[in-house]
Amino acid sequence: MSMQLVTQSAPGGADTLEIAFAEKPQPAPGQLRVRVLAAGINRADIVQREGHYPPPKGASPVLGLEIAGIVDAVNGPSRFQEGDAVFGLVSGGGYAEYALIDSSAALPKPDLMSWAEAASLPEAWMTAWFNLVEIAALQPGETVLIHAGASGVGAAAIQLASLLGARVVASAGSEEKRQFCRSLGADEVIDSRQAGFAANLKAQGGVDVVLDPVGAALFDDNIAVLKPDGRLVVIGIMGGSSATLNLGLLLVKRLRLLGSTLRSQPEAVKARLAAALGAEVLPALADGRARVTLDSVYPLAAVADAHRYVEDNRNLGKVVLSLLPVITP
Repeated sequence: MSMQLVTQSAPGGADTLEIAFAEKPQPAPGQLRVRVLAAGINRADIVQREGHYPPPKGASPVLGLEIAGIVDAVNGPSRFQEGDAVFGLVSGGGYAEYALIDSSAALPKPDLMSWAEAASLPEAWMTAWFNLVEIAALQPGETVLIHAGASGVGAAAIQLASLLGARVVASAGSEEKRQFCRSLGADEVIDSRQAGFAANLKAQGGVDVVLDPVGAALFDDNIAVLKPDGRLVVIGIMGGSSATLNLGLLLVKRLRLLGSTLRSQPEAVKARLAAALGAEVLPALADGRARVTLDSVYPLAAVADAHRYVEDNRNLGKVVLSLLPVITP
């Protein structure tokens, strides 16, 4: 049987995205096939759409890295069965009526959470956990600078860092976004495009960790604000991929420069991060210590509009595609 999905006529802008039909994917051993009811949109989808971020070997070429839906088929032993409501991270294929997910990376969807809310969680929160907890080893009492704080990952990272007991400085490009960051628990919010922001932070004592999706455009400032033994974690290169490093500063300040991507991680890592999401993040969301930051929901047919909205940096938190059936009177 066939399904709807998003395809491209060629790499390029949002206008290359179109709805087409293809055969349902077949789950390999250890995989679930999920009837997708919501799929999150990420910057990685846009970069892939432009032709600059090919999917890992063996992954679906269809865009989409996080889904929520109902298990349609199970291949091999699993804690899930057909009809279960699940959500989780996938390596590709999320913008489709059916997608495959490794059973170990899937999580039961909380009953009180909508499909769109569930689909908004995996990429942002697992990226935040992976980089702040596992890579940067952020400690209580340390200070972290989180760039693009109003993005999906930024919003999750602000909340996670606060839960970990860190002091949070966030950057955002408009007063609306800076107020959004404050509402999530940021202790200080800055405009990283404003001259002097690095000098001001340095005068306050600097920061222990920088989480940066921008890259080259902020590299010198990031190095400047780091304290001795500081850690710079680069998770994106929206502001360029080439920068010059003063090795003297690296040595004198004993800095650690760390690059990170989540998509190409082994399934065992994704399973570990999914377990952390279930054990640590979902309880915090349930009891109000953290909140879902769902900006907007677009129907699958409006995927190009959703991409343009994210590209224009208009979102506060996550943008999600809905594949729920449209009910008309």
